Amino acid sequence: MSNVRTRFAPSPTGYMHVGGVRTALFAWLVAKQNDGKFVLRFEDTDKKREVEGAKDHIIKSLDCLGITHDEGPDVGGPFAPYTQSERLDSYNKWAQKLIEQGRAYADPYTPEEVQAFRDQAAAAKKPFLYRNNRPENPPAWDGTKPLRFKSDPKSYSWHDEVMGDLKTGHEVIDDFVLIKSDGYPTYNFAHVIDDYEMQISHIMRGQEFLSSIPNYLNLYEALGITPPIMATLPHILGPEGNKKLSKRDGAKDVLDYVNDGYLPAALVNFIATLGWNDGSEQEIFNLDELIAKFRIDKIQRSGARFDERRLLWLNGHYIRQMNLEDLYNDVQKYWPEEALEYDDEYKKQVLALVQERLKYFAELGELSIFFFIDLPVNPELITQNKQLKKLDQQDIKGLLEQARSSLTDSDFSEVDLTNRLNALLEATGQKPAVLFSLIRIATTQAPASPGLAQTLAVLGKERSLKRLNEQIDSLA
Repeated sequence: MSNVRTRFAPSPTGYMHVGGVRTALFAWLVAKQNDGKFVLRFEDTDKKREVEGAKDHIIKSLDCLGITHDEGPDVGGPFAPYTQSERLDSYNKWAQKLIEQGRAYADPYTPEEVQAFRDQAAAAKKPFLYRNNRPENPPAWDGTKPLRFKSDPKSYSWHDEVMGDLKTGHEVIDDFVLIKSDGYPTYNFAHVIDDYEMQISHIMRGQEFLSSIPNYLNLYEALGITPPIMATLPHILGPEGNKKLSKRDGAKDVLDYVNDGYLPAALVNFIATLGWNDGSEQEIFNLDELIAKFRIDKIQRSGARFDERRLLWLNGHYIRQMNLEDLYNDVQKYWPEEALEYDDEYKKQVLALVQERLKYFAELGELSIFFFIDLPVNPELITQNKQLKKLDQQDIKGLLEQARSSLTDSDFSEVDLTNRLNALLEATGQKPAVLFSLIRIATTQAPASPGLAQTLAVLGKERSLKRLNEQIDSLA
């Protein structure tokens, strides 16, 4: 396609959530695969809900994920300004055009009068339609009253790139506010003007706007504008899959995920596959693959369930693919405080061991703390272990003493430790789930750890034997 121009047009009313990122990502992918332009525009006409700093936060969120815009408030472009509150003259110009055509009128009613109309419709068991209560002789619009669109009710049929062929009757068409009494336009009006003036070719937005599209089509006709290509994205659902994802479902600000050590590549991979699949079994996509394979017609029409376990799995996969040097540079701020006393070489040895189990960087402290300090003996780690709780204290003590005796003569190389641990299995007649779990608990005071021989080799002989002795003494 030629002259593809897509946009992401958020309201700066809060943090950048997963749904917003997906809309931006899909629009960005369409632009990139067609050698087009991706535009960032702020729809900031609801001043009561605007949050200070939200614009910078949105830009930072997109940039950190690699979803960079070609035009926008911070980089400029041929259709600047890209912030709606700076485009009021344009909306007023188009509003005057509608007024002159007899397609817009000043709304003289008070909120109380409108409520009375609603009550009358309810009493008659009819849906409330504003157009049924249009004033016969509205005053001239001077900006002190809301300006309403005078609709022309009719049936519509249109094609949505995701939802397919859609149609609706005239009964859903109504008069809606174009410009509020505070001088700012509504979304319903402003986005139509902005998309036209910025030559946007594709509109991608959430399912919550689907019911409003007939009214937009009515406005497009009145303005003499050909609508852009539309693609309606289904909701992202909560973990149970039965309702739209919300903060209460644990969905976080995308920058919170980044700050917790989720890799941007993993987040983009995860978000791209929320409701989109290329038709294959592939689950891991880099950006180049997404640009090459993404197709609007492969977006599913039903809601996509937000499964944070899958995000953890994906992020862990990306972490495991990192080379140790890059990973070490990235996790510096996530080490436990006690690790500051240790040199880089020792910490790299620790990181190499926990990399396989690390699902996000903020877990590093919990997974590695026992490499840096001696944790107190925790008897519950043994009593809560399904295998070990079957043994009495004398059996446990005896096994630990045998382990201590063998390890005392070890040079604590990984090869020698592996041989000695295997020999202990044979000598004691125990299973690895029993003997190795017991030694691991005694030397780490953690319910899980990397491979036992590797862990002991990094801990070293002195520290490992000291901890074994403390565990044995606790059983006396």
